[in-house]
Amino acid sequence: MSNWKETEIGRIPSHWRVGTIDEIAAVVTDGAHSSPKQFIGGRYMASVKDMTYDKFVFTDCKTIREDDFQKLKKQGCSPQKGDILISKDGEKCLDLIFVYNQVDDIVLLSSIAIVRLKDGFNPYFYRYFLLSYVAQTIMYKWFRSGSAIPRVVLRDFKKVPVPIMDKREQDEIANKIQKLDQKITLLREQNKTLEELAQTLFKRWFVENENPEWELKSLSEIVNIKIGRTPPRKEEQWFSRSKEDVKWVSIKDLGKSGVYILKTSEFLTQEAVDKYKIPLIQENTVLLSFKMTLGRVGIATETMVSNEAIAQFVPKRKEITPEFLYFYLKTFKYQKLGSTSSIVTSINSGMIKDMPVTVPDKDSLSHFSIAVKTIFDKIKSNTKEIQSLTQLRDTLLPKLISGELRVIS
Repeated sequence: MSNWKETEIGRIPSHWRVGTIDEIAAVVTDGAHSSPKQFIGGRYMASVKDMTYDKFVFTDCKTIREDDFQKLKKQGCSPQKGDILISKDGEKCLDLIFVYNQVDDIVLLSSIAIVRLKDGFNPYFYRYFLLSYVAQTIMYKWFRSGSAIPRVVLRDFKKVPVPIMDKREQDEIANKIQKLDQKITLLREQNKTLEELAQTLFKRWFVENENPEWELKSLSEIVNIKIGRTPPRKEEQWFSRSKEDVKWVSIKDLGKSGVYILKTSEFLTQEAVDKYKIPLIQENTVLLSFKMTLGRVGIATETMVSNEAIAQFVPKRKEITPEFLYFYLKTFKYQKLGSTSSIVTSINSGMIKDMPVTVPDKDSLSHFSIAVKTIFDKIKSNTKEIQSLTQLRDTLLPKLISGELRVIS
């Protein structure tokens, strides 16, 4: 008798079986379908925009009145510790899935699904399964709808097939992956601290102690600005997911990366780059998103290309370093470029060229670059280690989740 069996989620051990989320969940719900008015200093009401890979960041989270908060809490819009939270609407639909384990008492908007498992089921194991390639493929193919605004209907989450096995096996698999995740999280937090330190130095040198003798120029006077391109989407032969092809940076990639861009979700063939004359981005070039989502900044780590929503900046002078440009673009107040009081979400290439920049003297720029070089080198080193650990985790994940790789206690 075979130790394996073929199922709709792939090959699994014969002593496992396939069920559904509806079978293992006590509750499948979502957040509020109406949003109370903002109340500064009130209680947190989180949405997908506040989600990261493994937790909420409440820096820009909406806050509401206590009575509105309690009303929504009674309606079941508040996650409990151990709930699996899933982004189910918008650009990040199905991308963000984590187990809620924060101390904050919050309520959610309907863009986030809440899955509360029954006793005997490890939420971390099922979180990792839902992030796996097989589960993502099933959910994208069967349940994700809408091209302009992707979404998953709440009732469809109940139909998602999942493996069911002994709780001990769930725990062992989840613990193995969690150890890698914890290392990745520590490195990300270290990078955040390092970037904040370097940004503090930038502000101290060039904002708080600005020299009146420094020249005010337009950005195009100190850098050459190039805009990326997209081949015709209907011609699928130009697009690729092969790492052998040219990395093609999108706004989404800038949002997922930190200071340095190592990974892109899509690639272009070299033929596409040549045919459509897509400008190459060289290593250590600073990038800026300027359409749809304004103000995301990153630094290229190798030769790559981008789409038309991203600009690259090539210094005309040696002393204009990537570190200086990165923080100039990162801290620039883009709302100043708007001609009305409405929120600015996009600008054009002409507006980028005319952006004002106070150019420090050569010595100040040189000393700043020397001061932050070791910080940026450490951030880059950490970023590469994060990618290596992430690849290891993503390689182990399907093998562990499918039972192909067994964990020995």
